[in-house]
Amino acid sequence: MKISFPVEPSFDTQRTQFLDAARAAGAVLTTYAHPLKGPNGEALATDVAWLGKPDASRVLMTLSGTHGVEGYYGSTCQAAWLRELASQPLPDDVAVLMVHLINPWGTAWVRRVNEDNVDLNRNYLDFAAALPDNSRYEALHEIYTCRDIDGPQRQHADDLLARNVAVLGWSGVQAIVGAGQYLHADGLFYGGQQPTWSNRTLRDIAGRFLKPAQVAFVFDLHTGAGAFGHPMLMSITQRAYPGLADAQRLYGPWLYTLLTHADAEVSETGVVARATGYTSQAMLDALPDTHLMQLVIECGTYPEAPMHTALRDDHWLHLYGDPRDARGRAISRALFDSFMPADDDWRELVWTRTRQIWKRALAALPGIQPVQR
Repeated sequence: MKISFPVEPSFDTQRTQFLDAARAAGAVLTTYAHPLKGPNGEALATDVAWLGKPDASRVLMTLSGTHGVEGYYGSTCQAAWLRELASQPLPDDVAVLMVHLINPWGTAWVRRVNEDNVDLNRNYLDFAAALPDNSRYEALHEIYTCRDIDGPQRQHADDLLARNVAVLGWSGVQAIVGAGQYLHADGLFYGGQQPTWSNRTLRDIAGRFLKPAQVAFVFDLHTGAGAFGHPMLMSITQRAYPGLADAQRLYGPWLYTLLTHADAEVSETGVVARATGYTSQAMLDALPDTHLMQLVIECGTYPEAPMHTALRDDHWLHLYGDPRDARGRAISRALFDSFMPADDDWRELVWTRTRQIWKRALAALPGIQPVQR
């Protein structure tokens, strides 16, 4: 089944396609309205589709848009799979839960972060406790806050970046910057000072729809890290968990297990293993009584240097520029293309691989038994 990925970013288009596919499949819809509007004044929301019996004990959940711009891949795959599921029965006692664009503001404004410049995958923390300390970021912060996009301040920032890359390599810089920081709201990979709207909404969804389940798969959908056109299946958590063994048996060498900790560097997957506040760990913490297989699908796009430039330019745009003028539109387009490549083979590969992963999980769910506690 070939599907059409978007050639232009449009939140309304993605939302309409998802809702139409959900209704055609007979899914029950729930909407979480976002308080802000999109760039064209459009209403923003996270929509949740439940397909299957309301009391199913086994659930397969897909989550798109943790990083807003990456939601164009996830949303398209979700709508396509709903269209496929409309014509086939689900296994007994199994439901499918689709959480569409959990960071709707980021998707609409074509940003990786949310309305507060927060990276959601650094925001799922206990904010009553001490926040992670990333003191090494301090020496790099000025790279991301210079007011020039192409003037002398930019050249100074470029020189500072180049010196650090020369010493640390791109992976070393990525390990520092991508680890997240909690002091500078105008900085890159900012984790915030409190739970975001998306954080609170996802926790509400997990409690409402997944807590009653005995067994669940959750797939968080991403693009941007790893080799071009290579969709990686990963488990990204702080420690091993009871459901991991079932996921490893099901997927074998397809599954890459990444344990995050404060002293880790960038993994061979391109994912920053030092970061905390990931969605994956938050879901496990929120559902201690559910036998959960918490997984990530990460579809690789471009090398580190051009991806870093696209993120940095977008960061400048929303600090100092105008997203609606010609330069702003060009920067937003470059970010969209970085996370949603126009290459037809890339698009076919990521959909094919995502569908394979979901189909295997759906078929396996009836046979997975929860660990006795």
